[in-house]
Amino acid sequence: MTSTAKSELLKRLFDADGEPVSGQNLADEFGVSRTAIWKYVKELEQEGYEIGTVRKKGYYLISTPDRVNEANIKKYLTTEAFGRTIRYFESCDSTQFIAHELAQEGAQDGTVVVAEEQLTGKGRMARPWDSKAYKGIWMSVITRPHLTPQQAPQMTLVAAVAITRAIEEVTGLTAQIKWPNDLLINQKKITGILTELQADPDLIKSIILGIGINVNQSIEEFPDELTSIATSLKIELGQSVNRAKLIATTLKYLEEYTKLYEAHGFSPIKLLWESYSNTIGRRIRATMVNQTVEGLAIGITEEGMLELKLDDGTIYGVYSGDIEFRK
Repeated sequence: MTSTAKSELLKRLFDADGEPVSGQNLADEFGVSRTAIWKYVKELEQEGYEIGTVRKKGYYLISTPDRVNEANIKKYLTTEAFGRTIRYFESCDSTQFIAHELAQEGAQDGTVVVAEEQLTGKGRMARPWDSKAYKGIWMSVITRPHLTPQQAPQMTLVAAVAITRAIEEVTGLTAQIKWPNDLLINQKKITGILTELQADPDLIKSIILGIGINVNQSIEEFPDELTSIATSLKIELGQSVNRAKLIATTLKYLEEYTKLYEAHGFSPIKLLWESYSNTIGRRIRATMVNQTVEGLAIGITEEGMLELKLDDGTIYGVYSGDIEFRK
């Protein structure tokens, strides 16, 4: 019985909603022995699932562990493509590395790579990202949108809006978007997005969205250097959040807004992004590779560039860089 079949077994238990599922029927369906089914039930129990038995009727699910495996995510999934293929890891170096390899091998649109823990998680500019086990959402989504390479950078902003909407739906908390790729709650970072492109000069092969969300960390679990600048949904909400449900909801909005972008251009995404922005209307300093500018953030362009009004009245477009708020 493959891991896919085991995931299907778990799905049967989910779908039964507490009613017993016949072990013999499962064995017949999967083409294995009753003993094999029993062994996989025991494996699931070792993974933290609580499974009961009713004599002559079968197995039923009592409770599930907080895991972001395929079965737990698909319990909440409503998408057409995003998340229909999930590669799950207890631990890996980086979901982004794995997603790049899978994309080059032809992985389908919407394939998700998700891990309980990353050993070498990274953000923009190869900065390390603290990815503790069983506490956050560490995933990469392989997308193959019908866009030109010039439209690829805006996918960071599409993802930011999607995650913001998902957090709002699942927790009731409203995050603000700091251009270009950070989500903040109470001015502390909750989410980072890393967008990487595989493309020919005139054709996108894939856009890989690396997403890190601090979900169930307590303040003590952040490194000392992060406690003043980072937070988690649990800290802000006062209770734990279902990570699998948040992943499924994020994928729902990511699929919806990617389709919206493909069909109608960036304008509707731009309006949504600006409604959640904490950057527009504030004085900022933008540090780029070769220069630093300071001015009032007045909006974003159709290309996703941040527009600054400098002190001399010049409008300056920031395509990529780090920003900090000024008084």
